[in-house]
Amino acid sequence: MTSPTASLPNATPSVILVGVDFGLPHFDADLQELGQLAETAGYRVADRVSCKRRAPDPALFVGSGKADEIKMLVQSTGASEVLFDQALSPAQQRNLERHMGCPVNDRTLLILEIFAQRARSHEGKLQVELARLQYLSTRLVRRWSHLERQSGGIGMRGGPGETQIELDRRMIGEAIKRTKERLEKVKKQRATQRRQRQRREAFAISLVGYTNAGKSSIFNALVKARTYAADQLFATLDTTTRQLYLGEAGRTVSLSDTVGFIRELPHGLVEAFAATLQEAADADLLLHVVDASNPDHPEQIAAVQRVLGEIGAAEVPQLLVFNKIDAMDPANRPLRALDAMEVDGQSVPRVFVSALSGEGLPELRSWLAAEVARRHGAPAEQDPMRPAEAADPLV
Repeated sequence: MTSPTASLPNATPSVILVGVDFGLPHFDADLQELGQLAETAGYRVADRVSCKRRAPDPALFVGSGKADEIKMLVQSTGASEVLFDQALSPAQQRNLERHMGCPVNDRTLLILEIFAQRARSHEGKLQVELARLQYLSTRLVRRWSHLERQSGGIGMRGGPGETQIELDRRMIGEAIKRTKERLEKVKKQRATQRRQRQRREAFAISLVGYTNAGKSSIFNALVKARTYAADQLFATLDTTTRQLYLGEAGRTVSLSDTVGFIRELPHGLVEAFAATLQEAADADLLLHVVDASNPDHPEQIAAVQRVLGEIGAAEVPQLLVFNKIDAMDPANRPLRALDAMEVDGQSVPRVFVSALSGEGLPELRSWLAAEVARRHGAPAEQDPMRPAEAADPLV
């Protein structure tokens, strides 16, 4: 993806967004999420294009007619790049760039770029670098003009007759191997930390949820931390763990804030962030944070459930934390702070809160205290995993 510094000084690079409706449910016709991702990465949206197709065009993904239309938009708006909401094959990407005369990238690389910008810890940077290298390794086939055959011999980087593409592939392969080895050390360090917590019989809670649902804000509200939180996608990438004292249970638990999930999260990122996401898989309880004010929250819940299944955390007990109730339409506000809703055929307890106003946070703390007491055999007035009343149909 082109770097913002490659454009004119102080000028924000502009992009054309493209989405193709293949008849799948919940197609984002307005490309709102892709637009948010682009703005998060530092781009200005010049225009949006959406179309319908039965299947992707093998060569240009959208077909020659629509490709011509996008090319004219690029020329008329002065856009520096085209972004597709779906993943492109290396051949489609190469053909589109030749056809349009500008860089063409997809949702996967856009998310990778955001992760690269936001990673702060050594571990986070390693994880992003691994995902980036794995993505680039699939884009080498005749992607760049410099990949011509080079001559071998003394003093040359490659062996006799080794092509530039073979050299690049070998160098990327070596870089992937080195990065994996360094990440393996980080993974062992985290495993040691988890074993220490288990020996102390620490009750582990992990915050999970769709990006920008407010996980970090709830984390800060519960443990009085200063983790970076902002109204943007992927505001934080690095896992932060703090101790949370629950007075009603008379115990201290560990609370971890993890990276946010998103629809069609690149599989390479799921693999690369295995060490971080392992916190969720090894947790005793997941606080699944949901943006209650977002009309698409059912789809976001489903997207999070899919990723939890990929990392082996599908069986970990959950509490749904419906956040941002202060931003909900008053007519849709819940009648009770605690109830339950069905997720993947199972009844899951739910609490409504606002990290901004503090509403519902006392109920959340009480629920957690009761659940910890129940797990450790202490008597509780009611099993928190089995709320007495059913869910409100409005939310």
